[in-house]
Amino acid sequence: MYVAVKGGEAAIANAHRLLADRRRGDRSLPSLTIEQIVEQLGLAVDRVMAEASLHDRALAALSVKQARGDMIEAIFLLRAYRTTLPRFGYSVPIDTGRMRVERRISATYKDLPGGQLLGPTFDYTHRLLDVSMLEDADVEEPALRPASDEKVMRVSDILAQEGLVEADGDMPEDHIAGDITREPIEFPMARDLRLQALARGDEGFLLALAYSTQRGYGRTHPFAGEIRIGEVDVEIEVPELGFAVSLGPIRVTECQMVNQFKGSAKAPPQFTRGYGLVFGQSERKAMAMSLVDRALRASELGEDIVAPAQDEEFVISHSDNVQATGFVEHLKLPHYVDFQAELDLVRRMRRDFDAARGETDANARAEAAE
Repeated sequence: MYVAVKGGEAAIANAHRLLADRRRGDRSLPSLTIEQIVEQLGLAVDRVMAEASLHDRALAALSVKQARGDMIEAIFLLRAYRTTLPRFGYSVPIDTGRMRVERRISATYKDLPGGQLLGPTFDYTHRLLDVSMLEDADVEEPALRPASDEKVMRVSDILAQEGLVEADGDMPEDHIAGDITREPIEFPMARDLRLQALARGDEGFLLALAYSTQRGYGRTHPFAGEIRIGEVDVEIEVPELGFAVSLGPIRVTECQMVNQFKGSAKAPPQFTRGYGLVFGQSERKAMAMSLVDRALRASELGEDIVAPAQDEEFVISHSDNVQATGFVEHLKLPHYVDFQAELDLVRRMRRDFDAARGETDANARAEAAE
């Protein structure tokens, strides 16, 4: 470490002071508050929560501020904080079928029970800079429909009524869900563990893999069966009470991809599923996750593994941006001893090479003289 270098501690302290100065910026401007980040940079907060595996909007906003907007650094900070928290128990599976939906679309059915609900989305905006936002202009109140607790039917349920889609993620009755934060990852992985890893995986990495499947590297011909965003209640079972108690609502994004499947010796031709679920509003991540999830099911469905997105060990081992950051950024730390050893080795190899080449040249000259 640089502490071992003469003057290293003072240099590090000065680097911290300079970082704090750059983080604060122009003192004539008001300091950015956590509340402002939560309310006005909500999608950044949602990504940090998802990839840090910790649902706390204020802490995620704090990490964004502390990291000066560096998303991976913010995720790293929040993930590290998460490791200090006690574990009280496990919640029961959330029921996204009872989601209080604020956005719900399907690319497979124009008219579906419950209707299409566009919600807050960039999909229909012009990708032009809005110069009016240079000023703090008034914003119109949105149009809202009355809230309802009615269960919104899933698109996959429509296909299931005709037997045209596989069962929805059935697991053996004796299966106990794993926890990648408590148990070391081993391959091959059960699907529930893969989904945990993908849920906290780097959005950019998963997006690139998802894109690769659409370009022919493990093509599964997907359709966006349904994407929904909204609030669901998190519940925990209390043994003393004998029933589940709500801990409160969280916002999540869920995506189910519907994919072609030609069938196998054990299964008829039908649609298969890819699944994505992440904290907050993050449908690009949920879509990418669902595409990669389906690609990783190649062995399960008897398909050939021919592309990176279908290789479980490749995908899971490289999807975690905190781990990837550690491996890449450790190269900035001192490697003086290692480099000097490499330098000495290259010098010796170079001398041997020059000597061998000189001997070859001398033999060639002698042969030419004869």
